[in-house]
Amino acid sequence: MLQPSLDRAVASSRNAPPLLLGEGPLMTQLRTDIQIAARSDAKVMIVGETGVGKEVVAQLVHLGGRRRQQKFVAINCAGLPDSLLESELFGHVRGSFTGAYRDKLGLAAMADGGTLFLDELGETSARMQGILLRFTETLEIHRLGSDRIDGRVDVRIITATNRNLLERIASGDFREDLYYRLNVVHLVVPPLRDRGSDILLLFRHYLAHYSQVHGFEIPTVLPATEELLLGYSWPGNVRELKNIIERLVVRHHTGPLGPDALPAELRRPVAPSAPAAVAAGSPVAVVRPYSAAADTAWTEMAVHGKSFWAVVHPLFIQRELTKTDVREIIRRGLEQTQGSYRKLIELFNMTPGDYKRFLAFLYQHDCHLPFHPFREARSESDRIAATSA
Repeated sequence: MLQPSLDRAVASSRNAPPLLLGEGPLMTQLRTDIQIAARSDAKVMIVGETGVGKEVVAQLVHLGGRRRQQKFVAINCAGLPDSLLESELFGHVRGSFTGAYRDKLGLAAMADGGTLFLDELGETSARMQGILLRFTETLEIHRLGSDRIDGRVDVRIITATNRNLLERIASGDFREDLYYRLNVVHLVVPPLRDRGSDILLLFRHYLAHYSQVHGFEIPTVLPATEELLLGYSWPGNVRELKNIIERLVVRHHTGPLGPDALPAELRRPVAPSAPAAVAAGSPVAVVRPYSAAADTAWTEMAVHGKSFWAVVHPLFIQRELTKTDVREIIRRGLEQTQGSYRKLIELFNMTPGDYKRFLAFLYQHDCHLPFHPFREARSESDRIAATSA
């Protein structure tokens, strides 16, 4: 349950309040930290893995503070080139670049009086970090293409990142002065795997929610299923859990939820490392550490006919899909196309003209897989079939 002051703030919000569920000590401490952060207008930096709910924490800080009646404006800094990010944040004037047919107000100006939330701060370029440093010092708006300062704004700045910024500072990829300017109040959102019984609390809550959304009765959860939920590492955190639960609700309409209802990755035992297993003389189980998001992306393309560019590409740029996830999706596709990347274009609902762009993306991000093993596997299968006949 939220602290009293946050309860009042949430009640005054024009929209449905964000949920920060959990009763364990880590979440209790986080709520206390949120309440302390909400008392002032000091800059806040929220850190945590992808999918833990950093934006929810940012919204609660906003709702608990004096700006609660004003706007909360969020921008994702990942996946946008500098010019587009600068334009989105500060606006632009007509004619400043191709396609700028009119003056545009930026998100910083739209947040005037309220809170500006900069998500994925760690993905910004060195140039953009310099621009952000100046903005955080002066709060002046300089629209792209303008030859003058267009005014100042009164905003509270909250940032979030899933990166270790101290490591990026040491490697020269992040500005130390920007880090210390923004990291006044430091909030850490714990990963789901460290939250113990909160996993089951969240599972039951979202099971009830998605059952209501889709018009089904809430299924009971067997103890053996709960054990698997508690033992899973949840690499995608709360976002992954919600995704899995909605799939369970849609596919599993009747009866209790047993272990067999869970996705394969939740039912796989954690395998020992290869050297240890070989030394012990035991077989080594192959565990593919891809997330549930890979299954969802595959379904969106294979079942719902969506394009690779509409599903996989944006999620990868937003860091909701990892390289391992993309490789898993490519692996499944190559199994179906017997190693043909040209047929993969059709399978992933792209046009033939996308072939070079697709391969360039895979090579650039180290997600290209050799096609030979898939063709060799097919040849061996044909050979065995011919021998049997």
